[in-house]
Amino acid sequence: MENVLAWAYPVLSTAPGRWINLTETLPGALLGQRPAANEWSALECLHHLLETERWVFPVRIRAFLKGGDFPAFNPDTHGTKSDPAKAGVDYAHEFAGLRGDNLTLLKQVTPDDLMRKARHEEMGMVTLSEMLHEWVGHDLMHMVQAERAMMQPFIRGCGPWQRYFVDHLARP
Repeated sequence: MENVLAWAYPVLSTAPGRWINLTETLPGALLGQRPAANEWSALECLHHLLETERWVFPVRIRAFLKGGDFPAFNPDTHGTKSDPAKAGVDYAHEFAGLRGDNLTLLKQVTPDDLMRKARHEEMGMVTLSEMLHEWVGHDLMHMVQAERAMMQPFIRGCGPWQRYFVDHLARP
């Protein structure tokens, strides 16, 4: 992609509204249902995105802009655990606020900044362009993962049509 900035900002700006819509509209039981024992529910995906919006992407952008390196992030050992008593809509609004801040930070990135390099603890030397591609891909991947989790009860209950969903069916 010639200029990831042309697509990154608009794609990243859609996520808060999508999450707010989902959490205000859908039953919490559906949002909280895991597709399989070791897979995340939609709410767990949202909580993870909230954590990365707080602890990962702004830290990385600032590191690139200041010429510094940054650590890896492991969702199993970094950040906080989701609070089952907290409503999904609360997470969605918190995510929206952080994303707004990070979109403001992203506006500071210029096309000339995209080739800036930093050392990632696990990946080695990476460019800001590569990290922005990863951020957008990460965002979209977890939206797909959340939607796949919410699909499961419908796929399992659709009888003979289930064969059309075989690529999306989570295996217990």
